[in-house]
Amino acid sequence: MNLMLPRLFAIAVVAGTLGSLSAVTGALQSISEQTSPPLDRLTFTDAQNLFYNGHYNAAAVLTLALRASDPKDLASYELRTSALLFELKHAIGEPPDKEKAFKRCVVCPELMAAFLSDTARGQALARARLQATPGDEAALFFLGKIDLNYVWLQLGPLGRKKGWDEYWEARKSLDAVLKQNPRNVRAAVARAWIDYIVDTKMPRGTRWVLGGGSKQRALATMREAASAETEFFIHAEAAFGLWEMQLRERNTTEATEVARRLAQTFPENRQLAKFLEVHDPS
Repeated sequence: MNLMLPRLFAIAVVAGTLGSLSAVTGALQSISEQTSPPLDRLTFTDAQNLFYNGHYNAAAVLTLALRASDPKDLASYELRTSALLFELKHAIGEPPDKEKAFKRCVVCPELMAAFLSDTARGQALARARLQATPGDEAALFFLGKIDLNYVWLQLGPLGRKKGWDEYWEARKSLDAVLKQNPRNVRAAVARAWIDYIVDTKMPRGTRWVLGGGSKQRALATMREAASAETEFFIHAEAAFGLWEMQLRERNTTEATEVARRLAQTFPENRQLAKFLEVHDPS
């Protein structure tokens, strides 16, 4: 008996359809311009590569499939909720009435259900780990990051003022990570987004209620994170964060420099390509 067949069957069942997994391998092949690996050899690294190349649906499908072999993997919950967040963001767009746009969105109910399910499960797993091992750095980070994905969905694509419990849990969790390990780049990046959003998107009184923020500190932290010597995808997360902040600041010159470097590494990312078509046509 082929020992790979049970795992392939589990992957197919969890992911939904073999057609979805075929889309995953197709997306990976377009990225590498080579024959993609067999389904049973796909890894979490492949899911990360799909995510940063902008193949959010494929990243979400593969991350869920890989979880069949490790149902308690917090990294898979964080990456999948991030991918689903971006899917929802692109599906809803930037309409004046986001609530109406969400109600008109055909794919949004299914995406939202998946997002909320993974968010709840990821939070529960992280909290259970912290109850068993208080101060667990990885659990603290993933709890904070999954919480923030929920907060950003509410404040951004959905335009709702919800998620304040998740906001405070995220802020406290990330602060705890950085207190015990100031060199945790991912925690610094996530915490910088809190500083930036609170300072730039919240009314003055609300900023104080939310613990304060600092746009300048956020930008400085993101630049430092993007230039740090760290793991490949941690660097990618920081660089994309810096690019996004520069876009919000309308710093086109610096944003173009960062986008140019990112596009060399992630050539399939359509957002980068569209930006560079306008600002760096050469």
